[in-house]
Amino acid sequence: MSVKDKVIAIIAEQAVLEPSDVTMDSTLESLGIDSLGLVESIFAIEEEFDISVPFNANDPSESDFDISTVASIVSGIEKLMAEQKDAV
Repeated sequence: MSVKDKVIAIIAEQAVLEPSDVTMDSTLESLGIDSLGLVESIFAIEEEFDISVPFNANDPSESDFDISTVASIVSGIEKLMAEQKDAV
């Protein structure tokens, strides 16, 4: 399963949707994910990929992690995974 597919599955679960309802252009807001769902999604992503997401739940706009669309989340995760791999 690719990073994209895993992220879509996690987000779909949080939004109580089918993965087929989640597109790369979807925003979390358009999928009905609220702030609690966002935090739960971030935790699930961290656990699934064994990474630490630089995300400020109190002020998401101040985070270094772009959560504007599903595509930006996938891209951010791939970048974090590459950085983690390089650090090892």
